[in-house]
Amino acid sequence: MGKLEGKIALVTGAGRGIGREISLAFAREGADVAVNYNKSASAADSLVAAITDLGQRAVAIQGDVGRPEDIERMVARALETFGRIDILVNNAGFLDIYPVQEMPLAAWDGIMETHLRGTFYTTQRVLPQMLEHRSGKIINIASQLAYKGRAGLAHYCAAKAGIIAFTRVLALEVSRQGVYANCIAPGPIATEIMPHDGPPNPEEEARFADSLPIGRVGTVDEIAPTAVFLASDDSSYYVGQVLGPNGGDVML
Repeated sequence: MGKLEGKIALVTGAGRGIGREISLAFAREGADVAVNYNKSASAADSLVAAITDLGQRAVAIQGDVGRPEDIERMVARALETFGRIDILVNNAGFLDIYPVQEMPLAAWDGIMETHLRGTFYTTQRVLPQMLEHRSGKIINIASQLAYKGRAGLAHYCAAKAGIIAFTRVLALEVSRQGVYANCIAPGPIATEIMPHDGPPNPEEEARFADSLPIGRVGTVDEIAPTAVFLASDDSSYYVGQVLGPNGGDVML
């Protein structure tokens, strides 16, 4: 019997990268999964097929978490399909690179809308039925860059720091009602979202990997076990915490 047997999860930004691997890990542990995607329809369909092959139910739901109306439709579809949501993973995101003095307001707003406001509003839409059942796990994906920063990513770092603060306040408000909120703050992970200031440079990437205490960047399958832990009963005393699978990039 899996650690998430009989549970229903909604994972945003599940079409690729960390969200995809978390969705698969949940399914392996017995959860059914609502797979949110924005533009990667074929990848989402492939993920649904993979989850089905694991013997679990899945549905792909298109929606841009930067748009409140899309979030409302996404949550309604997930509830219509599965009847409830036991686990919410706020993972959807993207980044672009601008120095502060050159950053268009639209770039700042776009990151904030997707990462910070999307996390807030998706949580707000899912929360009532969790509180009604007095049970739920909310896992917000932050970043180690919330702590250390990175040039060109002021908007991204600020949004991720906001997600951590939001998670702590949420935990204060809902933990006694059976809903536990925590964060994962991954370190450098080999995904499409990894920032590149210009074309990929293998030599520069190798130097960066060697600068990490562990000597390499991480992989998406090294993040998923933390999500399974936080979604399961094993994390019953974790409230408002930030877990950092980051290869030592940040040590707290």
